[in-house]
This record gives sequence, C-alpha cells and structure tokens, in this order.
Amino acid sequence: MNRRFPRLPEGDLALLGGIKYHHSMKIWLKLFIGAVLGIILGYLLPEANGTVLRVLGWLEGMAIRIGRYALVPVLFFSLVIAIYELRQDKRFWGHIFRTLLFMLGTTALLIALGIIVTQIFTPGRIRIPKEEQTEVVLLEISRNFQELFPSNMFDALAGDGEYLFPFFIFAFFLGLGLSYDRNYSRPVISLIDSLSRVFYHISAFFSEILSPVLIVLAAYWAVRFRETLKSGVFLELILLLGIFSAVLAFVVFPLLLYFIKPKINPWAVLYGSLGPALAAFFSGDINFSLPVLMLHAKENLGVRRRSNVITLSFYSVFGRAGSAAVAASAFIVIINSYSSLGVTTADLLSIGLKTLAISFLLVRRPGDGAYAALALLCMSYGRSYEAGYLILKPLAFYLIAIGTFLDVMLSCFSSFVLARLAGFQEDRTLRHYI
Repeated sequence: MNRRFPRLPEGDLALLGGIKYHHSMKIWLKLFIGAVLGIILGYLLPEANGTVLRVLGWLEGMAIRIGRYALVPVLFFSLVIAIYELRQDKRFWGHIFRTLLFMLGTTALLIALGIIVTQIFTPGRIRIPKEEQTEVVLLEISRNFQELFPSNMFDALAGDGEYLFPFFIFAFFLGLGLSYDRNYSRPVISLIDSLSRVFYHISAFFSEILSPVLIVLAAYWAVRFRETLKSGVFLELILLLGIFSAVLAFVVFPLLLYFIKPKINPWAVLYGSLGPALAAFFSGDINFSLPVLMLHAKENLGVRRRSNVITLSFYSVFGRAGSAAVAASAFIVIINSYSSLGVTTADLLSIGLKTLAISFLLVRRPGDGAYAALALLCMSYGRSYEAGYLILKPLAFYLIAIGTFLDVMLSCFSSFVLARLAGFQEDRTLRHYI
C-alpha cells in the first residue's frame, strides 16, 4: 500500500480549481524555492519606502489569510474525533496530562537556555532613541475568558481564526457527547470522521500551493531585514538569536531523540520537519504554520490523528516556548542597554518565571508572539522599563520569525515524542516523505 501521501479521490475534490492534484515535488522543497525567490525579490526591490512597505504589508496580510483558510474546519472536526477515540481507548486524560507536563517542562527549559545564552554571550548595548514612542500591547485576559463560553455554542466557530481556544472547548464537549449512546451517535461519528478527512485533503492542497505565497512573505521579510542590517544597530542580537535557534532546532532537538526508545533516526525527524519550519519562519504566524505542521507530522513522522491533533492544538495555543525564550533574551539585552549595573540572579529568576507565565497567555497573539511577550515582560517588570521594548520595534519581525520557528519546531518534535511514547506513531521511510 502506498503511504507516501493521501491521494485525493477522483472528481471535483481531486481537481481543485481544474488542476490535477499530485505530489511530484517535496513540499519542503517547494517552500524552500519560494523562500529563496522571495528573498531575491526582496533584495531587488527599490529602497524601502512608504509605498513599497504598504503594498508588501497588504500582500503579507493576504498571504497569511490564504495559509489560514482551511485551518479551522480540519482542526475542529479532527479534534472532535481525536477526543472521541481517546475516550473510547480510555486514554484521553492520560494523554492530556502528559502533553501539559511535557509542554511545561520544555517551555521552562527553552526559557532557561535563552537566558543563560544571553548572559554568556551578551550582545552590545543598543542605542536608545531620543524621541518618545507610545504603544500599548494588551493580553485581554478578561475578554479571553468571556469568549470561552459564548451565549451561543456555535458562535465559537464564527471567529476570525485568531483565537482558537473557544472552538477547542466546543470540540471537547462535542467529542464527549459522541460517547453518550452509540446507537444515536454512530451516524454523527461517521459524518464528523468523513468531514475530518475531507477537510484534511483540502488543507493538504493548500499546503501544496503555498510556494507562491511564501514568495510574498519572504520578499517582505527580506526588505525589512535589509533595512535592519543597514542600520548596524542590532547585528549582535541578530547573530545571537539566529545561532541560538539554529543550534536548538538542528542539533539539540534531534540529539535529545537519541534517548527515545525504541531507537530512531533523529535526523529523519528533523528532515520531516523542514516544511513547517520554513512556513513558520517567514510567516511568523503559528496559525499559518499549523496546517503544514499537521500534514507533516502525520505523513512524514507517522503521528496518528488522535495524538497529533491534541498535542498540536495545545502547543499552538499555550506552548509558545520559542517565542518566550526569544522574549526573555531580548529583555535582558534591553536591561543592559538601559543600565550598566547588569542583571542579578534574583532578577534572572524573576524574568524566567514571568516569561513562563506570559508564554501561556499568548492565546490571542498567533502572529506576533515573541514581540507581544517582550512588551508584556517589560510592562510587568516595571522599574522604568515599561516602554523598553520599543527600542527593538524595528527588529520585531525578526524576533517574531525566530520565536515562531522555535515554537513550530518544538511542537513537531514534541508531537512525535509524545505519540511514540504512547504508541500512537508509525515509522515512515524517507522515500515516502512528502
């Protein structure tokens, strides 16, 4: 049986837009080519001015919408079935507990590593602008709690795709309800399972055509990066975060897989994660990357739906470890830029704990996690640092890119590890990778 990729059925679904759906090239390679072309285009464009940035900003917004387009249906129906299947296996709460515990541990570890690395390889002080800037970043905690239970349950599905937690709760209760009486729920189970698979194929199609979308995202990224390099102000911080994220994602994460039993090839897991990594870095948006991540975790890493969807749902909403680590590192740089006294051990512990708490509150910030976390860290720290994050505003796109890249890579590795430990993972050969 060919398990290389889920082939769409013949007919209208297989001929989306009149184009025959096939898989002649690896998805990660398509995304890589799109990213390279976008970077080249970004460097060929004229000097960044208001018009160029406005046009690219509009195109970026459109590109993000295309990437998110199929997310909510596939995630909702797959989550309902996953909850139902885990409850039938009597493994639901055990899997939830392991996921939360693993997520808490990995988040604390990444934040600690970010702080330690920044303390050892301290970047130079950043020039503080003379002009005053004002900007407000809010968590909207009260609103977030209020929207968890809308007055109409179906309103949970009518959001804008930014805040996913309300429809996770809807999926939870619907998944529980399917276990009530199989005589009544069997047709509904069959329908939801079919919808999950249909929307999975539609999501797979959009993942296949993201290459031209990534050209736009990479071009906008390159234009801003070119201007940032010209200023020469943030070069040391750029290098520190770039090397730190590369070592974590391409060395530390794979090496940790050597401790997983039975033995696996960790570099194959890394290779299977390249597609989501590219989507995350250039979009800076966790919701944009999630459909690609779900597809690769299932088809490349062999993670079964009942584990894959649960783990990735939690990590997409709460497990923003990469964004938190970037925020903690950047905040220490801000403190060193404002003061020559350095950071005490007590301050480092306080920063770590506050960042850990903030990382679980970024539920409404899928597209600017690291910068939002940095702003909230500055405002919560006080001591005249409330507006300190504004000195890094020109570098916000880079902080967001690195943070989202680490978020997605950790999500992918965590989904694989948790599924393998629970017996919800099947081995794949490299030639069957998408």
